[in-house]
Amino acid sequence: METFDKDYLAGRVLLVTGATQGIGRETALAAAAHGATVVLLARSVKGLEKVYDAIVEAGGPEPVAIPLDLLTASDDDFNTLAYQIKQAVGRLDGIVHCAAHFYALSPLRDQRIDEWMNQYRINTVAPFALTRACLPLLVEAPDASVLFVGETHGLQPGPFWGAFGASKAGVSYLTSVAAAEWDVFPNLRVNQLVPGPVNSPQRTRTHPGEAKNERGELADLMPHMLYWLGAASRGRSGETTVLDLRKKLA
Repeated sequence: METFDKDYLAGRVLLVTGATQGIGRETALAAAAHGATVVLLARSVKGLEKVYDAIVEAGGPEPVAIPLDLLTASDDDFNTLAYQIKQAVGRLDGIVHCAAHFYALSPLRDQRIDEWMNQYRINTVAPFALTRACLPLLVEAPDASVLFVGETHGLQPGPFWGAFGASKAGVSYLTSVAAAEWDVFPNLRVNQLVPGPVNSPQRTRTHPGEAKNERGELADLMPHMLYWLGAASRGRSGETTVLDLRKKLA
């Protein structure tokens, strides 16, 4: 994967969900370091303030921080979010959906309806609704990219992944449908990136016995995120890319 100049994303406004931890936080910092004005979205106000301060202290463009709970957000809330972005920065050139919700690995017999509903709500429904609300802004952009962060078990079903895996499988379907519908907009692309095993809070929860050196580093993931969010990926849409960033032992 190529490296990018510091101004690679200059002039772009990118919305990052789940921006206070893990892949979302790292993506927000990397995008800002490459010139993007980042709209930070997460539930925690304190968490948003920390990422906001980190971007400013590093010399990046001043970000916009918007607290929103994806579990309870309504159509009106998502429409208000799009309006806030329009008012604050006047445009939107991309969205990267990093927010995810995971309960615990368990057999289907132990999974409750509310676990399925809540994981679908955050992992599948919210990305759809947020993207739909922002679609008018994306269509106006000269070069816009929507990137869904997928999960291995959304592509390869396995025991105990039940609700979470099913909800992430929905993201694959959403990517394909959106790409097919939006092919009338040559300036707009939508893709899915599956990071594989990386050192993130979610991976620590799903694989508590896994050694850190058995996972890829978030820093190694960032060039791939930047590629799909910037001009380098223009013309590619409807694709799912699966990564394995683990260091190969000799």
